[in-house]
Amino acid sequence: MSKWCRAAAGVLKATAETQSRRSYHTIQAVPRESSGHRISVRDRAQGRIPAVVFSQSYVQRDPNDPTSVVASSLVSRKLLLTTERKQIQAILKNIQLPFFCSTTFPLQIRAGSGSSTILETRKVLPIKIHRDEDGKVLNLVFVWAEDGTQLKVDVPIVYKGEDVCPGIKKGGRLRQVRSSLKYLCPAEHIPAKIEVDLSNLDIEDRVSMHDVPIHPSLKLLSKNENIPVCKIIATDIGEIEHA
Repeated sequence: MSKWCRAAAGVLKATAETQSRRSYHTIQAVPRESSGHRISVRDRAQGRIPAVVFSQSYVQRDPNDPTSVVASSLVSRKLLLTTERKQIQAILKNIQLPFFCSTTFPLQIRAGSGSSTILETRKVLPIKIHRDEDGKVLNLVFVWAEDGTQLKVDVPIVYKGEDVCPGIKKGGRLRQVRSSLKYLCPAEHIPAKIEVDLSNLDIEDRVSMHDVPIHPSLKLLSKNENIPVCKIIATDIGEIEHA
């Protein structure tokens, strides 16, 4: 176990710096007074994407149970909006999924298409993207993400150091058990990603959820923090013979 602890202690790095998480993209939107299939079809035909943004803050009901997270009783401030497809596509090209849904964005709401009048600017977090069979974005769902707001976020895991990993060099392979971890996060401390450094892992070494260094304000939403995030496992002899 001591070998595993030494390996796990130095293999994880969370991108917790606030500046690295803040996006330089400002999403432009205009108010949409009504919803419905016909209106959405018309907006899409004109190069726009219907969107909605609302309040959704969470609380941990039982302090001893990290999974007892429920939506708080905040009054929901729901807004119907329309965004520009070209801008959303450009953002998604630069900040690809799943990182798009763990990144907060400034949202600038203007009085109308082409208007220079700014009604308000606030921070939002994308939580859902609806696409058609061809991958075309149909709708966007955001939540308000003002500082101090508690939000439930799936933070993507990124693995690095495979090229120098001792276990992999010996013929082992990486088994990715989790692709993301779910946290209850203050909006100002949402990490865009978590980096798992494999450069010190040997065969049979593993990294568990509780080994991930995070900002102290984040709460891991899992009853069992010993669940592995990844393992370096020995390559099966049969796999080597058929390689």
